[in-house]
Amino acid sequence: MYPSTLTQLARANPFSAPLFSLQKVEEPQQSHHTQRPRRLAAAATEGDSCEFGSQKYLILCGFGGILSCGTTHTAVVPLDLVKCRLQVDPDKFKSIGNGFRVTIREDGIRGLAKGWAPTFIGYSMQGLCKFGFYEVFKIFYSDLLGEENTYLWRTSLYLAASASAEFFADIALAPMEAVKVRVQTQPGYANTLRQAVPKMFAEEGLWAFYKGVVPLWMRQIPYTMMKFACFERTVELLYKYVVPKPRSECSKAEQLVVTFCAGYIAGVFCAIVSHPADSVVSVLNKERGSTAVQVLKKLGPKGVWKGLVARIIMIGTLTALQWFIYDSVKVYFRLPRPPPPDMPESLKKKLGLTE
Repeated sequence: MYPSTLTQLARANPFSAPLFSLQKVEEPQQSHHTQRPRRLAAAATEGDSCEFGSQKYLILCGFGGILSCGTTHTAVVPLDLVKCRLQVDPDKFKSIGNGFRVTIREDGIRGLAKGWAPTFIGYSMQGLCKFGFYEVFKIFYSDLLGEENTYLWRTSLYLAASASAEFFADIALAPMEAVKVRVQTQPGYANTLRQAVPKMFAEEGLWAFYKGVVPLWMRQIPYTMMKFACFERTVELLYKYVVPKPRSECSKAEQLVVTFCAGYIAGVFCAIVSHPADSVVSVLNKERGSTAVQVLKKLGPKGVWKGLVARIIMIGTLTALQWFIYDSVKVYFRLPRPPPPDMPESLKKKLGLTE
């Protein structure tokens, strides 16, 4: 069936220009023999700037990912710097407050901004791949599953699409993440991106920038799976049980508030799930010649949870802001934004939920 139910949902997008009224589009009947394969891409409707799933749509989603990840991660560089130092040198940096005090005493206020350049570049590239490929894989897997299974297995679809996207996003992030951690956690090694890159390459070659990619996958893939699946389902539950009116009746501002709340809830779970691997990545990028297994043994069961409170605060706020910015980009560019999925009519009939 083409367009699909998700196509109809995209057409019902409440973020369309308010000066226009959406018309119900009658779809031509097709015989069983000429039925086209189900696809997720939707035709552009009045008020939308492009088709759902089109090349323009995916490019703008990637741009939204750059803005949401690059800006937010750069904004929390001071907290991230202290968190990394708590993880790699707990004897010297005993708490968040102590970490800030010691850093300011040794490096001054400017020292809190160490690593901002690799952070901005690395997480911008990661955001491009994370959000852009998530939309690509969500459409791809939905087409494979079909309309009814897409609804029934939507949580698994969110998990699979986000994991696939993050696999590629971490390859884009790994070089700058390695530089960032080296600058932030090794005093005197390098103060800037321009100083660190040639020095790391001269010492360890290309491997210096990618030796952390496996633990990065260990950290970021569970994090991203939780980030997207928890967000998608939390939005669905908030509109169903908390928001006192249907999404279609909510204003843009009200919908963005729901987005922010769902993003913060997802962020808390993200931080907990991915923190042990984050500790390993921080230590691994600081110590030359170490492996992930060696670092894990060195840290022990308690050591991998050092800096968790700082990371919950950072990631909760970060995730909420990322979803808020990403959704705002979609609103600004008038991209199709389907509401939370509804059960297809064909499935309702099979389950006896409709006449």
